[in-house]
Amino acid sequence: MQHSSFIHRAVSQVLRKLLMLWVKTSTNDVTPETLGMDHNKTICYVLNYRSLSDLLVLDHECIVHHLPLPMESMVTDKGERIHSFFWLSQQEGVFLQRFRPKMPDTIKQMIDWLDHNPSQNIQLVPVSIFWGRAPEKEQSALKLLFDWNFSVGGRFRKLLATLIHGRNTMVNFGPAIALRDVVDERDEQGRNYRRVGRILRVHFRQLRNSVIGPDLSHRRTMVNGLIKTSSIRQAIDNAAASDGISKEAATLKARKYADEIASDYTFSAIRFLDIVLTWFWHKLYNGINVKHADPLKSLAQTHTLVYVPCHRSHIDYLLLSYVLYKEGLTPPYIAAGINLNMPVVGTILRKSGAFFIRRSFRGNALYSSVFHEYMFTLLSRGFSTEYFVEGGRSRTGRTLKPKKGMLSITLRSFFRDNRKPVAFIPVYIGYEKVLEVGTYLGELRGKAKKKESVLDIIKTVAALKNQFGKAWVNFGEPVHLADFLDHQEPVWRSVEKTEDFKPSWLKPVTSQLSSLIAQRINGAAVVNPVNMVAMALLSMPRYALGKQELIQVLDTYKYLLLSMPYSFVSVVTDQSAEEMLAYVEDLELVSRYNDSLGNIFILEGNVAIQMTYYRNNVLHIFAIPSLISCLFVNNASITRREVLRICSILYPYLRSELFLAWDQQTFLKVVRNWLHVMNKASLIRSNGKGIYRQPETDSTEFVMLTILSRAISQTIERFYMTISLLIGNGSGVIEQAELEKQARELAQRMSSIYGLNAPEFFDKSLFSGFIEQLRKRDVVQVTSVGKLMFGGEVRQATQEAYKLLARDIRHSIHQTAQKQKKG
Repeated sequence: MQHSSFIHRAVSQVLRKLLMLWVKTSTNDVTPETLGMDHNKTICYVLNYRSLSDLLVLDHECIVHHLPLPMESMVTDKGERIHSFFWLSQQEGVFLQRFRPKMPDTIKQMIDWLDHNPSQNIQLVPVSIFWGRAPEKEQSALKLLFDWNFSVGGRFRKLLATLIHGRNTMVNFGPAIALRDVVDERDEQGRNYRRVGRILRVHFRQLRNSVIGPDLSHRRTMVNGLIKTSSIRQAIDNAAASDGISKEAATLKARKYADEIASDYTFSAIRFLDIVLTWFWHKLYNGINVKHADPLKSLAQTHTLVYVPCHRSHIDYLLLSYVLYKEGLTPPYIAAGINLNMPVVGTILRKSGAFFIRRSFRGNALYSSVFHEYMFTLLSRGFSTEYFVEGGRSRTGRTLKPKKGMLSITLRSFFRDNRKPVAFIPVYIGYEKVLEVGTYLGELRGKAKKKESVLDIIKTVAALKNQFGKAWVNFGEPVHLADFLDHQEPVWRSVEKTEDFKPSWLKPVTSQLSSLIAQRINGAAVVNPVNMVAMALLSMPRYALGKQELIQVLDTYKYLLLSMPYSFVSVVTDQSAEEMLAYVEDLELVSRYNDSLGNIFILEGNVAIQMTYYRNNVLHIFAIPSLISCLFVNNASITRREVLRICSILYPYLRSELFLAWDQQTFLKVVRNWLHVMNKASLIRSNGKGIYRQPETDSTEFVMLTILSRAISQTIERFYMTISLLIGNGSGVIEQAELEKQARELAQRMSSIYGLNAPEFFDKSLFSGFIEQLRKRDVVQVTSVGKLMFGGEVRQATQEAYKLLARDIRHSIHQTAQKQKKG
């Protein structure tokens, strides 16, 4: 018996080494600790399908990761030796082999052993092995032949799968399951036996869906299915009647829309992009840092995921899909603007999961119906999707005000079928250098938006010779849709919902959802070295600082951000101040000059303008300590009560513009905490009785306080400009559009006078957003003829400005506003 076991182990060892000469694997985070293994308990691995190659791969991974080996044996009470693994399914048939669920006797023996050994336990570790990770496609014989991840199988087919997909094999170890926790001693053995099998099968099915995704429909099959749905048939009838065309012509039009929209997701395109993008990212960036992806892996097994990233660059599409694929998750279906449906590029994107959407559905009910039905099909079948809630790429580096169209469509689809829970996944994508940043700043300064073309790709390839630093992908706190709706509008569960269900509360609920998602995107922000250096140098009048002074500023920033983290998922660079400077200098984003007193770092010309983009990425993180700093730079002393009062007045407007995370009550706690942290850093001084003082004006701490205050000062100046112009024009005199125009012109003039190289300082949308908040809070009303009317609250706001803005700034804004009015 021992001789036979020795031969078996020797043969297995030889086969394993031969197999691994070809097979290349990737695994999740595998250690006994992460899997919850207890070395004092017996470990038994569970594989879904009976396969020698799967077993050999498992044996290899256990050796690599120093885990108990599956070939080891355990002894039952009857003296029988059984291996520390078993298969859930067995092969049936000779030629047309298929796998059938068949629970092995091993589980019965283990349950029996537990009955006789009440102090012992056995841990089951489910292991999934994916050869190629390709989802099945209906009516695709080639995939059925070569893909091993689905139910039809045989030895020859497994050999082909190993040869074709062996270099792209993924091994996933599930968390250890204590068998005694599953077994109920009060139940008969047969029921316990079935319960264990059911739990394991559910685990394997959910994991497969999260890694591979649901079975795909052939694109033609999906398009035909859309056209045959009752909602599209009704839309076709309506279009035929309203447009005066035949039903056949309206059907043809609907089919054309469906063809224009629908993705043609193919695994071959994903594998192609995996190879190309691996080369591309290594050429363009020094690495891709991924944070907080692990929680998604369990969530993807039970939820339909909707990824909602911020939008900074055209390559966001590719980066997120690439990261998810590398993390062992299904790349999502991506909503892409119709402008990207270019020759060659559009085909590649479509086959990689992109579906195309027009900028507007207005006046085209048939197109709207087809798109709604397509989205419903994706969500109801459990496909993960992705879209950018901002609508377009941010030209300023800030998170833009979300568009509500796709969110509304998602909500309405969920109302129709909510059997599987949906979770929105906010994603922060950050770059240390953005490919298109030069184009963005030109557009902000008035240049026409450039139409996308194939030439842009050539320019991108040409840019590969430049250094772009690192890219960051950080997954934020999920928004569970059902929980969100329960909180916002509990009646949603009890109302009868038809295909055209569109309640009156949909619009405000969608608005709340969009704001929450934007806040959680910002909550996942990454503060990288470029952000830090940009924030420091752009706070200086001439964008320059001596090396030692700059290091001191960076050290202060880092201390503050680590002492008071913005959120539990936000990330701050681990580099020291010296390392940050050297790193940003290598990226050619800062210049160094030497004089007799040492090194000076400076932002020059267009680089200074570009750095405003990277500062704005993290402006929201610095907003509250900067606001507090403004108060203490302009006031020798101030009470805690007064700090809280003034911050409370400004907070709703800052929150709306920067998508800050806290409600009003939580915000007050945040301010108190910041006062404590800033006092500890000696930036302000407390007397212990609720009164705070600024540090000595000739001290280093006061210089640090002044620099920190400048992060948010331009935002406050814009607010003051708008209020000054409103008062200058008079109540009931000016329309909102004219006030926005005047405010933008005033900001441009102030920018020229003070040399502010920040194009977003006079961004029209920021003035519009502020005025909308004034109206929303009923500080400003609109008359029946469209004029803005206001009362004493607006005038009182100008009286508060002296506590936040320097006298020369207030005077300059007031004088310039008066001249502009006279002109």
